[in-house]
Amino acid sequence: MSYKIAVVGATGNVGRAMLQILSDRRFPASEVVAIASKRSLGKEVSYGETGILKIKALEDYDFSDTDIALFSPGSAVSKIYAPIAAKAGCVVIDNTSHFRMEPDIALVIPEVNSAALKDYRKTNIIANPNCSTMQMLVALKPLHDAAKIKRIVVSSYQSVSGAGKSAMDELFDQTKAIFMNDRKDAQIFTKPIAFNVIPHIDSFIDNGSTKEEAKMVNETKKILDPNIEVIATCVRVPVFVGHSEAVVVEFENPISVDEAREILENSEGVAVYDELRDGGYATPIECVGEDAVFVSRLRADPTVKHGLAMWIVSDNLRKGAALNTVQIAEELITNHGLAPKKVN
Repeated sequence: MSYKIAVVGATGNVGRAMLQILSDRRFPASEVVAIASKRSLGKEVSYGETGILKIKALEDYDFSDTDIALFSPGSAVSKIYAPIAAKAGCVVIDNTSHFRMEPDIALVIPEVNSAALKDYRKTNIIANPNCSTMQMLVALKPLHDAAKIKRIVVSSYQSVSGAGKSAMDELFDQTKAIFMNDRKDAQIFTKPIAFNVIPHIDSFIDNGSTKEEAKMVNETKKILDPNIEVIATCVRVPVFVGHSEAVVVEFENPISVDEAREILENSEGVAVYDELRDGGYATPIECVGEDAVFVSRLRADPTVKHGLAMWIVSDNLRKGAALNTVQIAEELITNHGLAPKKVN
């Protein structure tokens, strides 16, 4: 069986990564359609090593003969067009934040809670979690199963690609300007990002957190366990691709560093790179283009009864976004009976 797949937001960073991953993983697609807004109509994007797809306009696209649509066009666009696609019988896997906390819509990381997909036909929409939440929970789920997590304290160090291509351009332009003895004012970020860190991602909310920090709290509770307490500090850093996180976890039950390491080494989607030597840890440079979530600096937290600290790194455009959407589609086909509308 093969499927007609649409990638909505195909000209963006995540959309392009979706197209590459569909090709790399040899997804069973009879046809792949690249979709963006009318202003991109007729532009071309790459599909795999040699394929070229011409952009079709989202405003005019008929989803009735499309099996799966991978959406990453921005929340405002998904809000309008994802329900239209779903009503036409197309299964939407949405990478934006719009549907994540809707009670009837599954928020899914296949390695963590694939069982949440069982009722996907109720809405035909499945939400992809936030990139920073996703990489953290891929690493923490097997440890939660072993010793039950009570509390998470996380500081994220998030690359500019999480804010889109214009943010990557801003980092490049500001960095180049500094070496040219010039100045480029901040446009995308609230302060200059080159050679700087900014403890502010998304807008502020009443409790003093940002929306990005609230996403990590709320999504962890929805995906993993509503009883887990979470405090997050999310920081934008001058890195092009790859999010990093310093995570401290308190467990209800005893778990040693050696036990945790063995569990993680045998967990799907996790790569342990943890050597007690200079350079014996993962950084964003090593994770770019990789599918795994890397865990390093694994050690005991002596300030609580059952605590561990660790460093988690992942490619936010792959596992943090595009790869997870494709994995959800694969899971629907393999384990949840999704059949193509037309048998090819």
